[in-house]
Amino acid sequence: MPNNLVSLDSVYEVSIAMSKDADKILDLLKDVAKWLKEKGIDQWGFLAAGGEDDEVRQAINNNNTYIVKRDGVIVATFTLYPTQSSWDKYTWGNLNDGAVYLHRLAISRTKIGSGLGKKILQWMETILEKEGKNSLRLDCVGNNSKLNEFYRNYGFEKVGNADGHSLFQKNI
Repeated sequence: MPNNLVSLDSVYEVSIAMSKDADKILDLLKDVAKWLKEKGIDQWGFLAAGGEDDEVRQAINNNNTYIVKRDGVIVATFTLYPTQSSWDKYTWGNLNDGAVYLHRLAISRTKIGSGLGKKILQWMETILEKEGKNSLRLDCVGNNSKLNEFYRNYGFEKVGNADGHSLFQKNI
């Protein structure tokens, strides 16, 4: 995974999150979780209550979490695991096939609908392809129809369901 600053385009920059970014990342994730709940979507409820704070901080310390900045302000974050987390093993089964797992892709409310999510996915695909990775996997709440549609529209194939979550994969 890249470990330096990379331009997403002329406006956004992607970099590995540092421990000093943890509070801002958690604030962004919890703000998105709150917004989803207000829209009647129970995604990241456990995260919103602080249940994933340690896991988020550990992913940052392991250099698996990225931030996207515009004008020096964090506007998005995501985590890429090069191997399965315990949640991935639970939902996908125990696999060791070189896939990368996407977690906690969150975009600031001010940027939702701007196309930033697609740009981030394109960036991931380009980087992972350069690294010789063959597929990107993710899960999302099954009843979040807009998010499920977003991933389908970007070329992810729904390959199953587990514990109320849709399992998506895109071959690179």
